[in-house]
Amino acid sequence: MSGASDPNLFERVRESFSRQSFMGLIGAEVVHASRGRVVIELPFRADLCQQNGFLHGGVVGAIADVAGGYAAYSVFGDGDDVLTVEYKLNLIRPAAGQRLRATGEVLRAGRALTVCDLKVHALRDGENVLCASGQQTLIRMDAARA
Repeated sequence: MSGASDPNLFERVRESFSRQSFMGLIGAEVVHASRGRVVIELPFRADLCQQNGFLHGGVVGAIADVAGGYAAYSVFGDGDDVLTVEYKLNLIRPAAGQRLRATGEVLRAGRALTVCDLKVHALRDGENVLCASGQQTLIRMDAARA
């Protein structure tokens, strides 16, 4: 596993993230990337809400999935990529506030499978409120095959 002292890690993650058209569509951005940990933020947008005015659970799940995916991606080298095999997300509180912050953190990176912890917080009037918590499994792939 490389990436341990990759001085270009943040840019490598951001460059790959920029090719995620859905993340661009919803306005998400990478705000932090270090080995084994990535944070993505999304501004609150009314057009991404469900009927009660909260950000839709699908949006919450999407940014959690991508944060975990890039956390896993960050522990491998340029020739590797990852794909989600599964994830489970508990929606604990409604996603409402000024921004959502999804954090993916690697719990264990193996040769084939990587397990990540997922957390999504709503930033509400200066407070971080936990909205969702989950776990994800990803498979490591040769980037040329992904």
